[in-house]
Amino acid sequence: MKKVLLQKTLFSLLLMSFAIGFSQNIPLSKYAKISVITCGLGNETYSYFGHTAIRVADPINNLDVVYNYGAFDFRTQNFVAKFAKGDLQYFVVAHSFPDFINDYTYEKRSVFEQELLLSEELKQKLFDKLNAVLMSDERYYTYKFIDKNCTSMVVDVVNSTLGGNVIIKKEDTDKTYRSVLFPYFKGHFYDQLGTSIIFGTKVDQLATRIFLPFELKNSLDETTFQGHLLAGKSKTLLNFEKETPTSWWNNIYTYLFILGFVVLVHNKIVDKIYLLILSLMGVFFVSVGFYSFHQELAMNYNVFLFSPLLLILLFFSIIKNKKWTYRFAVLHLILLIGYSIFMINKAHFLIVLPMIITSGFVLVRVAIRNKKPIPIII
Repeated sequence: MKKVLLQKTLFSLLLMSFAIGFSQNIPLSKYAKISVITCGLGNETYSYFGHTAIRVADPINNLDVVYNYGAFDFRTQNFVAKFAKGDLQYFVVAHSFPDFINDYTYEKRSVFEQELLLSEELKQKLFDKLNAVLMSDERYYTYKFIDKNCTSMVVDVVNSTLGGNVIIKKEDTDKTYRSVLFPYFKGHFYDQLGTSIIFGTKVDQLATRIFLPFELKNSLDETTFQGHLLAGKSKTLLNFEKETPTSWWNNIYTYLFILGFVVLVHNKIVDKIYLLILSLMGVFFVSVGFYSFHQELAMNYNVFLFSPLLLILLFFSIIKNKKWTYRFAVLHLILLIGYSIFMINKAHFLIVLPMIITSGFVLVRVAIRNKKPIPIII
């Protein structure tokens, strides 16, 4: 969840590779500490949810390194297409701790540290495992929003070192992934709306896996191992108050204004433009659902609101076929009612409700305009 800017000089990269390669050949001292690092939320897309890393510090060996599972390279060929498809390769990198902390100081994001209370043998085992992954093809992995990210990978490597499923989620297991994610978009309304309508059924499952940095941080506070707490008390290394951005356009008011305009203007062209936008979004949702390997985008029931079949309605409307325009308007009204009932207990119901209401008004108007008048017999 942390975007890594690959802007270090060749000398720095060689120096880090040499340091890690050297550290693989020596044992950690009894003064070595291994910690889980949790980084605070930011206002860039990649930083909305925070970040997780592992720190290994050994003063005797002059070692202070942060292992980061959240790296990707913008120079990857067809980067955007690979990201959308879900086969973009992320990888593990190592930073010196001073460089790492300087990045977060610059970004004004808080950093917390929880030392893992492990035996010297387990510290060495975890350290060796981190370096083995770093120096092999295992450092690459295919990113998955819920199942494989910077946080879940840290959980996996620590659990595999401890020989079991020691670190498990301790809170919000009765909530869906969608409900857990919703508060993280504070100050970013259209990001919240966009993720609400593009995600499918997977994010409506109960959030039983640790996939967010602060979920791991909170779980570590309560996790025990061999009769004692696995992690020491959290230490604050950097403390910044997250600033909630304000924007004249990125807020619920512009959203309601646009939809309110569609409802109140009562114009045929505006109605058609609105339905066209919805239908094109529906085509995109269906396409990306089939194209992408991201399971979160599959089975997107929001296509009942953003229906690709609205294109057919618009086609019949343009060729002035009132009979079939009316029928498709009624069909979509029925789909809209069914969608509304299905959505009542979903976390994003309220955010899409204004769009449901607007679509209802527009479809009713289309149906009324194209309904065949009943002949009056005198």
